[in-house]
Amino acid sequence: MKYEVGDEIIVLHSNEEGRVVEIMNDKMVMINVRGVKFPAYMDQIDFPYFYRFSKKTVVEEKKPKVFLDNIPTEKPQPNKIKVEDGVWLVFIPKFALDDFNDEVVENLKIYLINKTERQFIFDYKQNFLNESNFEIKNTIGGFQDFYLHDIDFERVNDSPSFSIDFALNKPEKNKAEHFETSLKLKPKQVFQKIEELKEKNLPTITYKLFDVYPDKVHEDKFELTGLAAKGFKVFEASQSRQHLEPARSVVDLHIEKLTDDWMKLSNGEILDIQLSEFEKWYDLSVAHHQSSLIIIHGIGTGKLKDEIHELLKVKRDVKSFINKYHPRYGYGATEIFFK
Repeated sequence: MKYEVGDEIIVLHSNEEGRVVEIMNDKMVMINVRGVKFPAYMDQIDFPYFYRFSKKTVVEEKKPKVFLDNIPTEKPQPNKIKVEDGVWLVFIPKFALDDFNDEVVENLKIYLINKTERQFIFDYKQNFLNESNFEIKNTIGGFQDFYLHDIDFERVNDSPSFSIDFALNKPEKNKAEHFETSLKLKPKQVFQKIEELKEKNLPTITYKLFDVYPDKVHEDKFELTGLAAKGFKVFEASQSRQHLEPARSVVDLHIEKLTDDWMKLSNGEILDIQLSEFEKWYDLSVAHHQSSLIIIHGIGTGKLKDEIHELLKVKRDVKSFINKYHPRYGYGATEIFFK
């Protein structure tokens, strides 16, 4: 349900502000505007702060001054220019007063905002602590917004992450077939943004997902017969697997297994080496059409495991993955199952 009792709203046709006092059904609510209660359809109202934000995409030219002796027969219509500004994920905090009369955030309303002319098909997934909380597949038109769902504000501490796979509703020859993007909220940063929002009287917390939908990546084509004549080895695509490095069913990412100079490395350098090794064996597993792969990441601080899990959530060849107790590795390994 998009609205709840107590939500502040604006009546679109009159720009009058009021409040929701009753949910009548899935299409209508009872609102109170300046002390008068009356029913309204949900598409006739909007959130006042969201309404102001979404209207920023429209720039109106200033009307020239018109004197009484120079009134035109027809009033000129102001030109409205829609300015493209990418695709955004927007969080609208809903405030309430606690027992001590302090203003606190109860929940976050989440919207997808499309400030481009293109229409997209999107596959949206939201997780808490790497566990699925909400999924939806739908379309969003050009210069439109789409209400996704709410999350309780207290769950910001559960590492909320968001991944969205976009595709053009009308495919274009030179544009990518799909484009994946993700966002992970850090509690400290969200709390800082809430305080900044209060101080500057801003309506929303916004994150830009991308500016322009990407072009298709064109692979360079080579004349193979010429390469073969110069001594290069050229293989048939159907035989490509037999010329790949053999895959592994178990990969150990402990840094001492990967390099002898690990004691001289920073934590960031160690993590980069481990993730590069993971990507290498993951790609080989996919190329060899393996059904599964076990990645030993250890327990430690959990940083490596979390990074690998975040990568796995957006990889298209992954059917599922699980981190459970194993008699050989304890909780220090993740098993990946491929499609």
